[in-house]
Amino acid sequence: MYTAFISDTIVALATPPGVGAIAVLRLSGPQAIAITDQVFQGKKLTDAPSHRAYVGFIVDGDRSLDEVVVTLFRGPKSFTKEDVVEISCHGSPYIAREIAQLLIRQGARPSKPGEFTQRAYLNGRFDLAQAEAVADLIASDSLASHQMALQQMRGGFSKEIQQLRTQLIHFASLIELELDFSEEDVEFADRTQLRQLVVEIKRVIDRLVQSFALGNVLKNGVPTVIVGKPNAGKSTLLNTLLQEDKAIVSEIPGTTRDFIEDELTVEGVTFRFIDTAGLRETVDKIEAIGVQRTREKMSQAALILYLFDVNTTSEKELIRDLEELKSLEIPYLIVGNKVDTFEEVQLEKFHNFDGIIYISAKRENGIEEMKQRLLETINYESLRNNDTLVSNLRHYDSLRETRAALEEVLTGMDARLPGDLLAQHIRQALFHLGSITGEVNTEDLLDNIFSKFCIGK
Repeated sequence: MYTAFISDTIVALATPPGVGAIAVLRLSGPQAIAITDQVFQGKKLTDAPSHRAYVGFIVDGDRSLDEVVVTLFRGPKSFTKEDVVEISCHGSPYIAREIAQLLIRQGARPSKPGEFTQRAYLNGRFDLAQAEAVADLIASDSLASHQMALQQMRGGFSKEIQQLRTQLIHFASLIELELDFSEEDVEFADRTQLRQLVVEIKRVIDRLVQSFALGNVLKNGVPTVIVGKPNAGKSTLLNTLLQEDKAIVSEIPGTTRDFIEDELTVEGVTFRFIDTAGLRETVDKIEAIGVQRTREKMSQAALILYLFDVNTTSEKELIRDLEELKSLEIPYLIVGNKVDTFEEVQLEKFHNFDGIIYISAKRENGIEEMKQRLLETINYESLRNNDTLVSNLRHYDSLRETRAALEEVLTGMDARLPGDLLAQHIRQALFHLGSITGEVNTEDLLDNIFSKFCIGK
């Protein structure tokens, strides 16, 4: 990474707009300290030590705007690696706006969205994937999404990508070198080792691509559709999970005609539970629309919670419903409800069905076991073990493109393609891998060649 030369100084409100105890304005750039010095009545900041806080007043000519705390961060030991000043004032929108306008009149300009993080990336503070993780960290609203964003911001994902690129660059350099000696018919890159490397890198990328299914839903909340026949207790279960009367509960079949959605966090993972209309054939046009929407929600879900009434459901009906669920190829849990009104010995009629969770949504029996099974079904252990999970769609697309390029390399090797064609596919793989972290130029390749071989000999 390199340090970019940026001549202007930017300013923005770093705290959410609105009334609060304090508001923080942030400046970054070569004139951040000098501009603040022009309006700060207190310690002379130009000569002040870094990473200290100073109390004083922001003044506009003879007018005092507010008593503030100014915190000084001299580059490169700052978030952007530039000189940064943070001004903490009282949380009046008027005061914050007046100070911002004053700083702009002194020579700063309003920052663009995300420009502080963009400067941090351009100045080598972190790579592109880590920069994107900053936004994910700010937007995180659960332990799972926070943990994934924090791991990416610390560089866990980037480190794995960079290791793959480093290995691939080495072989790409050797193949490129072969092209310079094509007339001598020499082979610097061992094709057997190259194949082993490509197969290993592809295995790692396959794992990362597959992790997106989990990473994406953990980041945005796991859409979990509660389905079953009318009066299976779906609305009661939703109310029990949320601990509030969110859905109307009635003994009349078909009460829920549209879907009701709300969120619940289970051990740091957010589940978006969706209560749906009961699955059945109906002549009621409104209810039929609800049933159709239920099937649409099922096809879009990351997890299906199939609820059935142990009193009224036959083994034949259960088999038929489960066949439909299996055809969707979406993870599901089978939950038998209303066990409080059923004798345990009669549950034997379901002994041929593995993994049924028996609950009483009304009495709240078995709910904790069901929550644990929800976590197991989404493979929550991957998050607990700090495995790398891909949650960014751009990264996912780049990884898929990388995998396709590596498959072309393997196909080309099987067909004994010449080195220039293999090099083309390897360059494509390097490009797509590099696009994840922002390293998409060819300088890595050139540096690797010159550092290991004396080309001018």
